[in-house]
Amino acid sequence: MSSSTNHPFSGGGGVGSGEGGVQPWPSAISATASRNRIKKELMEFTADPPPECSAGPIRDDLYHWFSTIVGPRGSPYEGGVFFLDIVFPCDYPFKPPAVTFKTRIYHCNIDSTGKVSLDILKGSWSPAWTISKVLVAVKAIVSHPDPFNPLVASIARLYLTDRAKHDEIAAEFTTRFAR
Repeated sequence: MSSSTNHPFSGGGGVGSGEGGVQPWPSAISATASRNRIKKELMEFTADPPPECSAGPIRDDLYHWFSTIVGPRGSPYEGGVFFLDIVFPCDYPFKPPAVTFKTRIYHCNIDSTGKVSLDILKGSWSPAWTISKVLVAVKAIVSHPDPFNPLVASIARLYLTDRAKHDEIAAEFTTRFAR
């Protein structure tokens, strides 16, 4: 075999090809960088959390966090405490975390499985975002739904056509599931 096909970074089918072979340095370096970034964000979050938000690792798993968001004042979610699950990908911060509501919520941008429709958690993600900023953005979408980018079209329609009825149902869900 030629040395060019066996070199770990050659991509020529050798050890580092990614086709069943071991990739010793690139993945180890990125995993360390990812872990260090998450540790740094945890320290910053602990020192200065966003208002009415909490978050931290579940047990000792830096890549899996539990979070709470207090329902925004003046919204139908006021008085509720919403639990979220946050899973960081191994290539964080180059890929966004997965944020899932564990508390049921009546919201056009959050479906029944807890999936959140938020541009920064999809195509608009940037490594400049931090988990603190993500939680602020999630809280903002809770407070100010985007009915033009819905996950639940029927809720978006009601929000646009009968805001009072929408808010009544959202407040009922908050009372029932988030208190």
